[in-house]
Formats: sequence, structure tokens, C-alpha cells
Amino acid sequence: MKKQWWLLASVLLIGTFLAGCSGSAEGEEQPDKVTLDYAYYSPTSLVLKEKGWAEEAFEEQGIEVEFVLSQGSNKALEFLNSSSVDFGSTAGAAALMAKANQAPIESVYLYSKPEWTALVTNADSGISSVEDLKGKKVAATLGTDPYIFLVRALKDHGLSSKDIELVNLQHADGGSALTSGNVDAWAGLDPHMARLELESDANLFYRKPDFNTYGTLNVRSDYAENHPEIVKTVIEVYEKARKWTIENPEEAAQILADEANLDLEVAKQSLERNDFSNPIPDESLKKTIKGAGKVLQAEEIIDPDVNIDELTEELVQPGLAEEVINP
Repeated sequence: MKKQWWLLASVLLIGTFLAGCSGSAEGEEQPDKVTLDYAYYSPTSLVLKEKGWAEEAFEEQGIEVEFVLSQGSNKALEFLNSSSVDFGSTAGAAALMAKANQAPIESVYLYSKPEWTALVTNADSGISSVEDLKGKKVAATLGTDPYIFLVRALKDHGLSSKDIELVNLQHADGGSALTSGNVDAWAGLDPHMARLELESDANLFYRKPDFNTYGTLNVRSDYAENHPEIVKTVIEVYEKARKWTIENPEEAAQILADEANLDLEVAKQSLERNDFSNPIPDESLKKTIKGAGKVLQAEEIIDPDVNIDELTEELVQPGLAEEVINP
């Protein structure tokens, strides 16, 4: 398990964060550019990118906007680590893992409450329960919600990651490995999971919505401190995208289909598994990621000396979202 601990640390690239962009607090310069990530697992980020609302909001301030694709929570955290993005989209529990590895980040907004992960296998695999995974090859992306979902599912059924052969693949590659027969099961992520479900008759043999942690928008702590108005502007445009997505699900699904190169029905199925009703990081988020954190700690993936409750309180920072949404 010690080897796994170091592998996780390496994958997440959590070490000393590089200095963030210059800021707009007193004594700080305003940055010339704000860099946002977008991700196929965050439909509102795709709407925001498509509609150009961030560019419009920052144009008057003379600030350029750039979008960078995150293929998973691990990539979003790497981008935050290297200052390649100022805002990164991750699962709540993935952000907690990063925080446990000394990443100075804060979760300032919820882009959705999804059921975006499940355990998936091929229809003819003979796998129908979590217990059937013992001794099997299972694909997952280390440091992401599907990986955490897998760990929790195993523990809930009397197993651990030592009982399987874990194959670390990025989300889309894990789905491809499943369909090609290179792995026996996959800790899936939408929209890739929805595509396999509809196009390949893949079987979502284990689902548990409560084990899916929220989708959080994260920012480096120093950036939030130095540029609170920029953070609030980003939250404002995300709110515009969230409300638009709720009101225009068909068009939002089309945007997802176009961006991720998906069939429209696949995009619709993926979008339907997202709850966009609550954008403020609150006690429900804290409860969910504390539960995940304590399981990861029991599995020795998070150091046993880490105080999960205190770490969660440091990570979840709803103040700026509350100022924007409930002034």
C-alpha cells in the first residue's frame, strides 16, 4: 500500500505549488489572463465555453480568457499545480485527496451533483457483483472520483484494492480497454460510461449515487485571496451557465455531444445524471467528502495522521459563492 501511496502522489503531482498569477487585491497587479478548464464531465463548463460569457464578463477589465481541457480530476489538479489553469473542475473527494497532499486549493463552487460513476463490465463477462472483482483486472484513473468510488465499493463488500489488479488508465482509455477485453471491469465516468452503456451494451453492475462526490470548481488559495473579485466574476458566469443548462437541457445536451464527439442520445443520458439545483458548497458536500476521506484513510491512501474533518473545513469555502448567489 505504501507503493500505491507514492504512485498516487506522483499521479496527482501534488507538491509545492508554483506561484499563481498576479492579482487584484491591494498591492497586487491585475492579471492579463484568466485560465479556466473545461471538462466533458462538467456540462456547465462546456456551455460556458460555447456561449462566450466569460469572455464578455472580463472584456471590460481588459482580461483575456483561455480555456484548457481537463480529461479528469487528476489532470485538473495537475493544471492547478503548474498554474496552467486558475480554476480547475474536479470531484470533491479528489480535491480532498489533493488537499491531504498539501495542495493549497479551495473548493468555491459546485457545478453539479452527479451520478457520474459506476462499476462497469461487458455483458458477457460473468461479473455481476463487487465480490466478483476479486482477482480481476479493473481499470480506473488514480486520484479521481471513479477510483475513489471503486475503493469504497470494495471496502463496502469486504475487499480492498489489494484484491484486484488495478490498471491505471485515463477515463476514455479505461472504457476502451473494457470494450477490447484488456480489463475485466472499469470504474467508469460519464459521458464515456453512457456511451458504452448505449452503444456497447455495457453493464453498470454496481451503482451507488451516495458514493459519487460533488463536482467542485477549485482555485488556488493564494489566487482566491489576491483576486476575490475575479473569483466572484467566474462564479457569476458559471451561475449563468448553470441556470441556462437547467432551462435548456436539449441544447445543453447538443453542446456536450458536439464537444465530446458523442451521439446525442448518449449526451442526453449523461446530462440526465446531473443535478444542477445547488451551486453553493455546503454541509452536504462536506458530509460526502468526509465519508470518502475516512474510507481512503482506512485504506492508507490518505495518511492516517491527517485530520479529515479539519481538512474538509479548510477545503470547502462557500463564502464567495454565497456573496454572488445569496447577496
